[in-house]
Amino acid sequence: MVSYIKHVLQPGETIRYEGSVHWILYLPAIILALVAAAIFVLSSLVAWGYGWILAAACFLIALLFAFRAWFIRWMTEIAVTDRRVIYARGFIQRHSIEVHMDKIESIDVDQSMLGRLFDYGDVTIHGTGTTLEPLRDVDRPIAFRNQVTAS
Repeated sequence: MVSYIKHVLQPGETIRYEGSVHWILYLPAIILALVAAAIFVLSSLVAWGYGWILAAACFLIALLFAFRAWFIRWMTEIAVTDRRVIYARGFIQRHSIEVHMDKIESIDVDQSMLGRLFDYGDVTIHGTGTTLEPLRDVDRPIAFRNQVTAS
């Protein structure tokens, strides 16, 4: 499948930076898988016969969370070209934001403590007369902002 960004590039337009959604989206799945493993081990130690069922249910839910996170990462594209910022997400229903460089006034980066530790955050682009919705959980948001402001 051809990426949305490569499909909408104008003649002569080049990609300067490609971003992505951070792997932190997998964190709920990782935590739930660890809980499933703990339940399985503890139920084996105390001879609780039905513990494996609860552990298996937790693990299946963790797999669903992991699939959802993978799908979001796979279907989200972020790029800075020499002319604009392009953000696209979705599979059947595509949502895209494209802002030309000359229309960008400022860029806000919001990072939690965990976001600073693992280098991810929300990026909000303020355009001429409007503010766009925040781009959530962007990997390396400071590098993304620097690429946009370097134009």
